[in-house]
Amino acid sequence: MKSSILNRPFNRRSFLRGLGAAIALPSMETMKPLSVMAEGAAGRGLATTATGAPLRLAFVYFPNGAIQNHWWPGKQGNDLQLPQTLSPLAAVKHRLQVLGGLDHVNATPGPDGAGDHARASGTFLTGVRVKKTAGADIKAGISIDQVIANQMGHVTRFPSLELSCDMVRKSGNCDSGYSCAYQYNLAWRSETQPVPPEPNPRLYFERLFGAGAANERHESLLKRRAQQKSILDFVLEESRDLNRKLTYRDKDKLNGYLESVRAIEKRIEQAERFGAPPDPQRDAPVGIPESLDNYLELMFDMLALTFETDSTRVATFLMQNEGSNRPFPEIGISEGHHYLTHHRSQQDMMDKVALIDQWYVTRFARFLEKLEAMQDSDGHSVLHNSMIVYGSGNSDGNRHTHVNLPVLMAGSGGGSLQTDRFHHYGETPMSNFLLTLGDRMGMQGVDRLGDSTGRVSNV
Repeated sequence: MKSSILNRPFNRRSFLRGLGAAIALPSMETMKPLSVMAEGAAGRGLATTATGAPLRLAFVYFPNGAIQNHWWPGKQGNDLQLPQTLSPLAAVKHRLQVLGGLDHVNATPGPDGAGDHARASGTFLTGVRVKKTAGADIKAGISIDQVIANQMGHVTRFPSLELSCDMVRKSGNCDSGYSCAYQYNLAWRSETQPVPPEPNPRLYFERLFGAGAANERHESLLKRRAQQKSILDFVLEESRDLNRKLTYRDKDKLNGYLESVRAIEKRIEQAERFGAPPDPQRDAPVGIPESLDNYLELMFDMLALTFETDSTRVATFLMQNEGSNRPFPEIGISEGHHYLTHHRSQQDMMDKVALIDQWYVTRFARFLEKLEAMQDSDGHSVLHNSMIVYGSGNSDGNRHTHVNLPVLMAGSGGGSLQTDRFHHYGETPMSNFLLTLGDRMGMQGVDRLGDSTGRVSNV
């Protein structure tokens, strides 16, 4: 007798399964919540909210700093007044806090001279002064996301996920004698081992929704293509079985979720149909949309589904590498981003950088609005039960400063965070803030990170 989802225990870890497919399900009222013991958390920290819903943490990185007078709100305190750059976030203002006074002094030149872009991203989640080398002897520090993943990654399908909309480079000289590894990786598993992010939407999709090891997922993809079938076709029978067990509201939620998965799959297929766009510097992997706007939206949408299905609770997303010099023809800017940041106070160049800053924020805002529209297992939104940090390791791109970094946090942390406000910490190591986020994620036994001097108390 064939196995059916109706004959298996049904909870938040349930999957729709078929040949080469294992699609995690979103939280639904029909599901039985898992207890702490069921998640194997005895004696260890666990990222949940007061209601028992998952607590998620993500770090989203934008390159080259920001035009300061368009980033910072005019006054501190509650009732956040969004400046020009942050104005696209108006719909989720009640979930935001802009955080000033966070510094990464280990990214400043010191005795190492030039190389601020490599230091900016290499320090962002580690807090350490990265070793100036373009050789194999790279050295940074374990990043906060990996500290957390090491302790509580066992409760999800993936301990952490790392994304990028840029190429991945692990070696070579990218910035004044600094290895490319520092600019193209946010996550570090150890002092000498970065965790390469996934830049290819197809490979990320197959990792999320395909079953088995990488070679097995690839074989399943080839079979689906040969049969001209979607990944959902392989779980169709189980989804029909599941629908018979669900409430009307859960049926609507499941159908909407499966439609989202299929929409993403179609967008990847569309990109693959046209192949890799030509690039004078490199060959882009097949499956990457030619438009950066579409590319970012696609990766953000998959990250949203990852959080909705509790496939991981820790993620990093490098939107573009620190020092990126891509132009923005989408908004009529033909000069490179990095070039424009060295504006020497020329107003026309500063105006263009401010437009680029706002362009990135607009894409981030779409992601937050999607999370706000997703209902979590406790009836709140997924954004309510998240902590999404958006920031850069450069402050003023013209002067390459690394103090008072442009950082904001979206999400209410399950109701535990103060939101709709602008708070300034003074001159405080950002590492202190990162440790505080780790504590909220259930991290235990970690006294220091990089140049930390303690924790921050007002979050």
